[in-house]
Amino acid sequence: MTDKLYMGNEAIALGAVNAGVKIVAGYPGTPSTEVIETILRQKKPDINVQWSVNEKAAMEVAAGACYAGARSLVTMKQVGLNVAADPLMSLAYIGVKGGLVMLVADDPGPWSSQTEQDTRGFAKNANLPVYDPASPEEAYEMTKEAFSLSEEFALPVFVRPTTRVCHASASIDIPDVRETAKEAPCFEKRPEWCIFPALSYRKHGELEIKQKQLSDKFSESRFNTIEGNSRKGIAVSGVSYLYAKEVIKEYGLDVTLFKVGTPYPLPEKKAEEFFLKVDSVLVIEELDPIVEEGLLLINQGRVEIFGKRTGHTPCNGEFSCEIVKRAIFKYLGIEEQPETPAETPQFPVRPPVLCSGCPHRASFYAAKVAMKDEKKAVYCGDIGCYTLGNAAPLNATDTCLCMGAGITIAQGLQLAEEGIKTISFIGDSSFFASGITGIINAVYQKTKITLVVLDNRTTAMTGHQPHPGTGFTAMGEPAKALDIEMLLRACGMEYVKKVNPFDFEAAVEAIRGAKNFDGPAAVITEAPCVFKAPKPVSTHRVNGACTGCLKCIKEIGCPAMTPDENGKAAINEALCTSCGLCAGICPVGAIKEVSR
Repeated sequence: MTDKLYMGNEAIALGAVNAGVKIVAGYPGTPSTEVIETILRQKKPDINVQWSVNEKAAMEVAAGACYAGARSLVTMKQVGLNVAADPLMSLAYIGVKGGLVMLVADDPGPWSSQTEQDTRGFAKNANLPVYDPASPEEAYEMTKEAFSLSEEFALPVFVRPTTRVCHASASIDIPDVRETAKEAPCFEKRPEWCIFPALSYRKHGELEIKQKQLSDKFSESRFNTIEGNSRKGIAVSGVSYLYAKEVIKEYGLDVTLFKVGTPYPLPEKKAEEFFLKVDSVLVIEELDPIVEEGLLLINQGRVEIFGKRTGHTPCNGEFSCEIVKRAIFKYLGIEEQPETPAETPQFPVRPPVLCSGCPHRASFYAAKVAMKDEKKAVYCGDIGCYTLGNAAPLNATDTCLCMGAGITIAQGLQLAEEGIKTISFIGDSSFFASGITGIINAVYQKTKITLVVLDNRTTAMTGHQPHPGTGFTAMGEPAKALDIEMLLRACGMEYVKKVNPFDFEAAVEAIRGAKNFDGPAAVITEAPCVFKAPKPVSTHRVNGACTGCLKCIKEIGCPAMTPDENGKAAINEALCTSCGLCAGICPVGAIKEVSR
């Protein structure tokens, strides 16, 4: 046994490895990313791991593997589930042979996502079982069990940790991982692998019957427990269980606690047992009222149920001990004693910004200069670190919906408003994930858009994972590096230019040419992420010619540049990457490259 500190995502990964997973596929996205990275570090020769092109591809790869009987894991964050929904909804009907676990990490808050959506509601919509771990220890155990449950019921199974569980750490006894001696996967041809309307009708009926069977099984699960003998009941799901336990212990509260580790299908027999012990119930769960609504259906008005409907708990945001305490005190009628808050120092506000020397800053600035003579220019952004192009002083992201949407939203704007000029930005990883479809649509519909592909040769925002343009796989093996320029031309784009964004005049000229081209046009701005580029031997320094106009600071917003005590520009040479963008826009030539 190895007793050591594990992050929640590491525990999930090791749970999958110990369960005998053979195929792992996913798309990076906080808070799920470390699951695949942990499995990669295990270097198990019998486990094939890939960072897929997107979540849909990952789901379909995992489905194919489990058709042959291989235990498979697919990972993503909650918004990635939207991309994977198409194959998933059909897979719920078709079923699986080998165990298929879908690790979907939710992000209440949200801390780093477009939405706060609740995967438990998605599981309910798909009629698929879901585990909701309260801690890293439980995440490990639930992941292992989910594979067995998947094979027992021939269904995909969700494991839904939240950010707090994914990134918390706990000391866990995990057995040393050994190679699993299991028969080799073998695909057996059968009609059920092909989905047709008549089969779907029959499978839907079977799926509904399985919900009762799953509910009965979950009623016997070690992850669903009842603690206490009070007539005041509290039902909790996920990490809220730990918050509630802490509040109950600290204040010595007398309640009956119903811990729900499998919120869908709800363990009905266990819930009935809970209702016999209590006169009323407070439900505490992030984010949607999945457990609350399930208990209301089972309860049929016998006991009073409080929760999101009654305003006892919030419908949005991440919970905390303080939020849970307020909810419990309100439910129990305990008057809170006002506490004098401890004085804390006022920390400076630091908005998120593009890194010093980030090539995206140069690309955004070149686009702004190229579009400055337009009556109305709209900048359509995308998902990635380049979403930070919306911040002042660049102000170069007017829309951002979801991955790949900047390209198609630009088309809708172009069609709707006469005289508008749209320019779309997309990163290289996002281009491969979901940008190509929109590009083909623009060419096919003859919609005149300007596309800028921000190619920094990595998936920067989530930790520099490889993608089809990097030339290697997740497992470090060499791969064909797909050429974005060739793909754009293959999609039918006739104007395609590739430039280094730090070659400022060339970048401006290329974007200007694209926006004036009669048809969809693209510019690829190619320069490595600063975290991938070698440390420069030079830096840039402001000399005495500086007039204090501060154009370099006001227009590009590089965090390495600030005004000095005399109102002149100054460069923090420890942060400077010597990209030279500031030198190129200084009107008096006061910024020069010097030896570091």
